[in-house]
Order: sequence, then C-alpha cells, then structure tokens
Amino acid sequence: QVQLVESGGGLVQAGGSLRLSCAASGRTFSTYTMAWFRQAPGKEREFVAGISWSGGSTSYADSVKGRFTISRDNARNTVYLQMNSLKPEDTAVYYCAGKKGYNTDYLPDYSYWGQGTQVTVSS
Repeated sequence: QVQLVESGGGLVQAGGSLRLSCAASGRTFSTYTMAWFRQAPGKEREFVAGISWSGGSTSYADSVKGRFTISRDNARNTVYLQMNSLKPEDTAVYYCAGKKGYNTDYLPDYSYWGQGTQVTVSS
C-alpha cells in the first residue's frame, strides 16, 4: 500500500516556474512507476509525465515536452515535477499517481492517487 501527498502548487504568472513534490509512504515506493496527471475545470484528467521505478525511463505529454521535467529520489520516497515556462492552459489540479509495472500514460492502470494540488497560471 502506498499513500501519496502532493505539495508545491500555487499561483504563478505566465512564463514562471513551479516545482511540485509528491511524498510517498511505504517501503515499496522504489518499485513503483510514478506519474503526474492533471485535471482542468470541465475537462477529463490527463497524463502529464511518467517515470519508471529506476528513473531511467521518462515520458511526457506533447503539451509539456521541453517545459516540464519529472524526476524521483527513491531514498526520499519523493517524485518531483519541475514546471517551467508555464502557460495559462497549464492551470489545473495536479495529481501524483503510482502503479506497479511498466511506465504508461493509461490512467486506469494507476492504483494509487494523491489528493491533488492546485496550479494556477495567470496571463
């Protein structure tokens, strides 16, 4: 069982940066694929970025490639999302998620979810 708690959200101007953190409980964190999803008002939750258990494999949605970076520190049971060059369309609640097995952007495969953290980008 893994419990996830996100932090680091907030209000930022367009072009600015934020770093989200997701702290995980449980000794098996290092064996889990981790990902960030987001959900804007009136829209479905969508994949943002994912990282394999070792950190050796990452994947990104086309909309964030080159601007966002996902990373993890297994010694600290934490996964990060560095967000640069933020745009108003990045405004959403950002969720951390975890699963066993391979890296995927398929939302139903993720078993563990955090409560979300709000990111608001003003124009």
